[in-house]
Amino acid sequence: MKAIINANIFDFDNFYENYYILFDKEIIEIGSMEKFPGASYVIDAHGNFVMPGLVIGHTHIYSAFARGLSLPFNPTNFKDILNQLWWKLDSKLGETENYFSALVSGIEFIKNGVTTIIDHHASGKQIKGSLNTLRKALCDEIGLRGIFCFETSDRFNVEECIQENLSFLNENSSDMYAGLFGLHASLSLSDETLKKISELYKGPIHIHTAESIDDVEDSLSKYGMRVINRLNKFGLLRENSILAHCVHVTEEELKLISKNNCYVALNVSSNMNNAVGLPDYKKMKKHNVKTIVGNDGLGFNLARELLNLFFSMKLKGKSPLAFSLDDLKYSISNTYEIASKLLRIKLGKIQPGYASDLIIVPYIPPTPINKENAYGHVVFGLFDNFRPSHVIVNGKLLMDNYKITVPTDDVNEIYKEARKVSQRLWEKLGGS
Repeated sequence: MKAIINANIFDFDNFYENYYILFDKEIIEIGSMEKFPGASYVIDAHGNFVMPGLVIGHTHIYSAFARGLSLPFNPTNFKDILNQLWWKLDSKLGETENYFSALVSGIEFIKNGVTTIIDHHASGKQIKGSLNTLRKALCDEIGLRGIFCFETSDRFNVEECIQENLSFLNENSSDMYAGLFGLHASLSLSDETLKKISELYKGPIHIHTAESIDDVEDSLSKYGMRVINRLNKFGLLRENSILAHCVHVTEEELKLISKNNCYVALNVSSNMNNAVGLPDYKKMKKHNVKTIVGNDGLGFNLARELLNLFFSMKLKGKSPLAFSLDDLKYSISNTYEIASKLLRIKLGKIQPGYASDLIIVPYIPPTPINKENAYGHVVFGLFDNFRPSHVIVNGKLLMDNYKITVPTDDVNEIYKEARKVSQRLWEKLGGS
């Protein structure tokens, strides 16, 4: 039996001071330290916050080797950003690049308290087997939970993309990893491709939707309809699908999203970085659209993303009341919900029966803290300097007092080899 003691538990709903947590792969019991029954292995939280591990609802592991890359870059619109950077990069990614991207990403996610990742992958040099490469590195070796898909696009061999998604979905399902069916975006998918996917696969999808006005204009000019309407035409708005961004959608499109029980992944830091606009949360809330939190592959610090979401939606709504702490909690809770559904486990609470995905985050409050204001302390204090000291996934300690405990290979050696791999990649791209 394992235990965390002297914990201030916070799971976005409940706050308990000076508690213990008994756990194995699942949480077995929580209670006041006065009643602690003892355990064979004990981690002392020393009065710090213990929270559920964070879940990221939309990211791109393949972006890991873009950091520091220098290529000719003079975009005038979002399509230029894709052509001049991301499509160049992903076209050259093979098995080695995918593997080390996932290893490094896994370590970085651990450092930031992220324990489950919903990834959206692309790699032109390795389509077949690419998702298993990610799974092996991120889940089997690093120990995080992952939900993977390959972003089908007419830029690649469509048949290979479809088969990679279907193969992974059919062969991989556990409480540590699962699959979705990935599509890139409307602007890189023909009617023929969408029809084929709709006929071959009947489950939820993961796709970029109306991230920029370019995606909308492309759909209108080629097909005479907006992006969400086009997906609906092919019956691809399925329950539990993840639609990333939805910056440029109408209220009619939001009604369709809500009616079909899809989730919208908000990625505001990426939206601001690419200058594509910001999603209209007020309209999404009006139509009961379920929002989740992603970062579109822009770094690994989800706490920063949560703060940027909190502040940017106030600005977008032109009111300090346009996005509340409850709205933030709603998006966080939905992110736990969709990951729980796909992995068929219970994530996001520190209660018996929930998965033992836990993080300890040091925090010394400068003002009194209690159950009424604990959430405010987390958002305005903890998230501002978010440095977990311990990370546990599936009952296994992945970071112990800031030291990464997995994989068995030395972390410095992994980073050293990753730098060699990225240098070779950059040379292929003609960058530096």
